Amino acid sequence: MTIESILGALVIGLVIGLLGKLVAPGRQNIPLWLTLVVGVVAAFLGSLVAGWFGVQETTGWFDWWELLFQIVLAAVGVSVVAGMYGRRSVR
Repeated sequence: MTIESILGALVIGLVIGLLGKLVAPGRQNIPLWLTLVVGVVAAFLGSLVAGWFGVQETTGWFDWWELLFQIVLAAVGVSVVAGMYGRRSVR
């Protein structure tokens, strides 16, 4: 694994995490670094799930179905993490 692939995974994870945060219902008060972590995990899991469903790249270098799996998983992940992260604060 090269530094370019690691940086690429981080950038894609951030985009996927932000898209998931945008799609998730309600307001999520989680920091950007946590959105990045959720996005990277959702990107990897979304690719894995898309592979299980037999989704293959049919449009060249970009696969819309795989992206859809990743965004849905990121939205679920952001919602779950925001719920857990929000309970930490004491008033």
